[in-house]
This record gives sequence, C-alpha cells and structure tokens, in this order.
Amino acid sequence: MAESKTPIVEIRQVSKVFQLQDQTIHALSDANLSIRKGEFVCLIGASGCGKSTLLRIIAGFEAPSAGKALMWGRPIGGPEPTRGMVFQDYALFPWLSVRDNIGFGPQSRGLPRSVVRETVDKFIELVGLSKFANAYPHQLSGGMKQRVAIARVLANDAEVVLMDEPFGALDAMTRERLQDELLDIWQRTGLTVVFVTHSIEEAIFLSNRVVVMTPGPGRIESDNALQLARPRDVSSPAFNDIRRVLGAKLHSHHGKKAA
Repeated sequence: MAESKTPIVEIRQVSKVFQLQDQTIHALSDANLSIRKGEFVCLIGASGCGKSTLLRIIAGFEAPSAGKALMWGRPIGGPEPTRGMVFQDYALFPWLSVRDNIGFGPQSRGLPRSVVRETVDKFIELVGLSKFANAYPHQLSGGMKQRVAIARVLANDAEVVLMDEPFGALDAMTRERLQDELLDIWQRTGLTVVFVTHSIEEAIFLSNRVVVMTPGPGRIESDNALQLARPRDVSSPAFNDIRRVLGAKLHSHHGKKAA
C-alpha cells in the first residue's frame, strides 16, 4: 500500500523566520523530520529552540518560510481536523459541558445527532470521564480538563495528535497518571503522536523516538530511536543510560543563546 510507505508527516528542509518589530527571529533552520503512522515522537530542547514552532507548522497554524511540510505526501495548507492540537492550558470552551466540548467538532461537521452522541460516549468512556459528562470545565481538576482536551481531539477524527507540553502545568502524581493514560489510548487507537516536552524523562517514558532540538536558530540535532521495552521503568539502568546520553546531547548546546 502506498500509504504505508509514505510518512504520515514529513518536514523537508523547513525554515521559519519571524519579523518582530525591527528584529528578525530565526525560529527554525533547515529542519528535516519524517514520522510514520502510529509512531509516538517527542521533541525536546531548551526554550527558544523552535519545538512549538515546528508543532504549529505541522498543525497548519504557521506556514514555513522555506521548505515543505507534508501530510501523506500533500502540502499542509492550514489547520484540519486530521491534525488535532492539545495545549498546556486545555483551551476548552468554558460555557460548554464535558459532553458538548467533546462533541463540538463532530457537531460542527454536520454529523447526525445520533452519530455525535455515539462518538462522544465512546471517547468520554475512553478517557474515563463518564461520571463527569455533564460537568463544566470550572468544576474539573487540571488532569480532568486535559483528558477532555484529548478526547475532543480524538472525537474530531484526528489521525495525528500534536501535544504542546500538555502535562506541564500539572502536579507530579497527576502528570504520571496522565502519561500512563495517554500511552494506553495511543496503544489502543494506533494514533500518531507528536509531543513537545522539556523533560528528558517524560520523553523517554512516552516515545518511540526522541528528537533533540538546539536553539539559535532552531535545528534538529539528533533523532534517537528508543529500543526500551514497555512498560518502562524510570529507575532501571537501561532507562538511565538513555537519559544520560540524551542529557549530554541536550546540555552540550546550553552555551548557545536561545532565541
């Protein structure tokens, strides 16, 4: 099949330049990245290295200044439901219930009411929020809000889920629980996930591949495939060997000024 040989997402020699008043910001320089369907890829790097910019280009929120961003071999021309974004601040509609937040995408696409209800029920159950279906965002914990945000993306038929430090604002215990839940969802659905994080440990725990980015301007320094069996133990020697290697790659560039 052609699709299986074509990367679901491909970034070819992508550069991104922003003009900020009289200053030119080189956010990305000559980035190349190929992601196959079903992979879980983490992007790590210091602030200002272009992680979020790269994610926004894949989402279609930003256009490359040079190079190509492709999905299934076709240029990404703007946002689409097939590429769903999950933000750190949840970005839920405060006036809608959990059920209506999750059903917003399918309803906007004009699907029959019965299909919307069935879709919402499926994903509310998947993220374990059936008892909170009629609650509003202000009645939920941070972890619950993030689960709603993930379910909303999945209900909108996303093939690729783009996550920009989604657990960064959560306490350690909630973060660990949601990491486990995200892995469970990923393994059950076959989704493709691109996940931005500052945490080397989080990247190794979650992903198949860890892409290390360096600042000034943002470049992909290395693309590291992980051979660790799952479930992963953060205290194991193998896990910590990888953490040391990736840490050395990441911190060797700290002398450079972040953009």
